[in-house]
Amino acid sequence: MKVFARLLALLVLFLAAVPGHAAAPASPALPSPTPGRLSVYFLDVGQGDAALIVSPTGKTVLIDGGPPEAGTRLAARLRELVKGPLDLVILTHPHLDHLGGLRAAVKAVGAKRFMDPGFDHPSEAYRDLLDFVGREVGQVMSPEPNPNSPQTLLTVGLGEGVALTILWPRVPQEPFLANTRSDPNANSIVTKLTYGKTAFLFTGDSEPPTEEVLLQKPVDLTATVLKVAHHGGKHSSTAAFLERVKPQAAVISCGVGNDYGHPSPEVLGRLNDVRARAFRTDQDGEVMAVSDGTTVTLRSTKGSAGATSLSGTQQAGSPVALGPIEPTPLGRSSRSTAKEPEPGASRTRKPVEPTTPTGTSEVTGERYVSLKGSKVFHRENCKTLKRSKNERTVYSSRADALRERRPAEDCHP
Repeated sequence: MKVFARLLALLVLFLAAVPGHAAAPASPALPSPTPGRLSVYFLDVGQGDAALIVSPTGKTVLIDGGPPEAGTRLAARLRELVKGPLDLVILTHPHLDHLGGLRAAVKAVGAKRFMDPGFDHPSEAYRDLLDFVGREVGQVMSPEPNPNSPQTLLTVGLGEGVALTILWPRVPQEPFLANTRSDPNANSIVTKLTYGKTAFLFTGDSEPPTEEVLLQKPVDLTATVLKVAHHGGKHSSTAAFLERVKPQAAVISCGVGNDYGHPSPEVLGRLNDVRARAFRTDQDGEVMAVSDGTTVTLRSTKGSAGATSLSGTQQAGSPVALGPIEPTPLGRSSRSTAKEPEPGASRTRKPVEPTTPTGTSEVTGERYVSLKGSKVFHRENCKTLKRSKNERTVYSSRADALRERRPAEDCHP
């Protein structure tokens, strides 16, 4: 058997050296943006999120940048797809698997504007990113609605009728969601991209409280393509939300063999219930969607079934907001009453310093643990740690863990 394997390897090398017999690439790159079409790339950044929008007129928007380890690959891909600086970079929320590659992305191609929710977070990586974009990006902002028209949604025009509308958050018209399972996730920037009869919904890592708020508003949530929230985690993409969105295709950005079991069987089942065609970056690689305003065609680097074409169902030219956007009544969702940053203050805004909540190590002596290769830390008694045999790093205090990792979302250390 060993002799046969060696002979086979030699034959492959011989054929590769013979003209006309070069080895085929494992994952051929998807084509460059088509002029006059809307192109959306759901980039393969492992266990994280990154999507690039290229409008028919060449306007570019990058939504999230994946984890730090994806930075080099993301930068190289952007150089292939983007000519000149990005018109807008959006960080949906301050978690490492969404912000980690943004510095490399901006260094690679530049950026004119940077937007994030303005939600303070005690992450050193987030503070460093804000310092970096404050120096390197021309304009840094939060998605505040127009103060002269607070009942309307903030919309960014990308030319040729393409619009990117910010659905959430709506500070200061509405305070950030608070006391949720994960406040940074719940306050992710949620946007809807529209072009003719086609639409894309980008949800960051938004969770059920976010979905509940959106469902209460007179907003058209339907989308041809849904970027599934939280990498397909079970705590997002509720049945009620998916029924309103009615996605024909759903893209899940997650890493191969990730520690979280993303995407969850529950979410895959709910997507199947609404008959959405699921694409997964862990299985399909990078996914590209091209819209001509009437249909959306999707293909992926590893897709074996060829292109998938979907007909848009939006009423062309109709607004996303179906009526005045009033603040959500108090009591339906938990809300923060803290004073929010002033509009446009993102350039100098500094996240709050790490604090010592009741129940953390500084009070109880509890220790915190991170698994080898992971970007998060857990409570010492977390079930995730009990299931894993990986090497681990132990921190004697929460503050020490925060300097190197972000809190896990299963045990909320």
